[in-house]
Amino acid sequence: MSSVNPVKPRNPLRLLPLLLILLLAACSPSPANTAEPAAAEHGQTDKSLTLLFNVQSNTLDPHTDVNYTAVRAGIAETLVRISNDLSLQPAVAESWSSEDGQHWTFVIRSGLTFQNGQPVDAAAVQASLERAQAVNPSVKNSLHIRELQAARQELTIITEKPYPQLPSDLVHPNTAIIAAELAESAPVGTGPFRFVSFQSGSQLKVERNEQYWGGTVQLAQASILFNEDANARLLALQAKSADIVYRPPVESFAQLQADDSLTLESLTGLRTHQLMYNMNNEALRSEQVRKALDALIDRDAIVGSVMSGQATAAQGPFLADAPFSPEYLPKQFSLDQAREAFAAAGYDVENGLVSRQGKPLSFCLLTYQSRAELPLISQLIQASAKELGIGLEIRQVDNIDEYLAASDDWDLATYSSITAPRGDASYFLNAAYTSGGALNYGNVQEPELEAMIDKLNGTVDEQERNRLARDAVSYIDAHMLNSYIVHPNNFVAFSNDVKNWVTSKSEYYLLTPELDVE
Repeated sequence: MSSVNPVKPRNPLRLLPLLLILLLAACSPSPANTAEPAAAEHGQTDKSLTLLFNVQSNTLDPHTDVNYTAVRAGIAETLVRISNDLSLQPAVAESWSSEDGQHWTFVIRSGLTFQNGQPVDAAAVQASLERAQAVNPSVKNSLHIRELQAARQELTIITEKPYPQLPSDLVHPNTAIIAAELAESAPVGTGPFRFVSFQSGSQLKVERNEQYWGGTVQLAQASILFNEDANARLLALQAKSADIVYRPPVESFAQLQADDSLTLESLTGLRTHQLMYNMNNEALRSEQVRKALDALIDRDAIVGSVMSGQATAAQGPFLADAPFSPEYLPKQFSLDQAREAFAAAGYDVENGLVSRQGKPLSFCLLTYQSRAELPLISQLIQASAKELGIGLEIRQVDNIDEYLAASDDWDLATYSSITAPRGDASYFLNAAYTSGGALNYGNVQEPELEAMIDKLNGTVDEQERNRLARDAVSYIDAHMLNSYIVHPNNFVAFSNDVKNWVTSKSEYYLLTPELDVE
């Protein structure tokens, strides 16, 4: 894994034309209405900061929010957290143990209180976890909890069967510990920042939690603004209406490098961009058809042109050096290879064009704008398909998770997820490839694969777990159940006045107690 590489300025920034600034500023949040005053204008006790994020959030309920906003904003915390080296660390729980992988004891941090002063004991944690399971079926399905027992500061969790990865699953932001009865509109957690106000899809404001258990919180206030327009995020940074911008457009790297008032960080993350196949489409149930479509993905071109070099070509769901990654089968961009695979699937290939009973093929491809490179990747795949006479209708949706969960009128979908956020393969394998899995939007049903994952779930020994995970991933790879495109770098640009910013590989932690401004 590569470490954070701050990109130092090299050349003076050429000023943008005034008209461009005015036009793009109209798309960005107004500093007068949404941003706190510049941090330099404040004293030590009332420092503030504005962070501009690339994905809109429509709820703050940490148990249902697919964008994890309450955890990212430092309002709520989980029992266990994960560091950038993928090691598990105490958070709400100060320790945990199990002798058999099925009966777990979590010791809740002594003296801990919610932000409203209510004590956090094992009973409060139990109530929060019970609520998470009740309102979010994917949490219930992933944790496999049979029974919860609370006694003062000790919470006993008994799983349905041995489940050795339980602590890593409790890193997930949807398991955040909150005062359960106050969850939906204004969550009350244990984190370094307290909720102040929230405008759905627009902005969140928080303030310092003076009683934070983890030490002094440097910022008095912070705002997270949401804007899916990458160019608007760039202009907000250049106009100084945001101190930190998450994922500025990759094509702006040269401009950002040239601005000596900014720091740009880019590091290998844990996210993977992929192409999903809807197995409810009869054509896509054919392994050869999926392999043909995979051959239309020019990963090298995507890394070089779409991602400006800020990505690594993906051969599978996990980074190649992960201990649970097998030797992936080679992936090659080849129109001829695609034609051969279509022919093997029983399609007609004449004069280089693919058809079925004289009719050309067509598919609906979903994409979304909050990750600006995905529509561009979709267009490259569309252009390759056109060379074979295959039509790809690109349909852009606002909230990809909501759409995929509610609709079945799609064939292919570009999607992006953090595949190994907790240093273990089992989370993603369970979510994406088991019946009812939270990310199994394509309705993959492979009994042999599910048996492999089930065996992995019940295995305690780490080396054996990694071996079983490699077997499962090899199966996914051999049958092309999804196409994995690139591992994008996690990149952030921020003012040099910002101190102690840490670019999180897991992308779970944005506002931290150490974060500061001069």
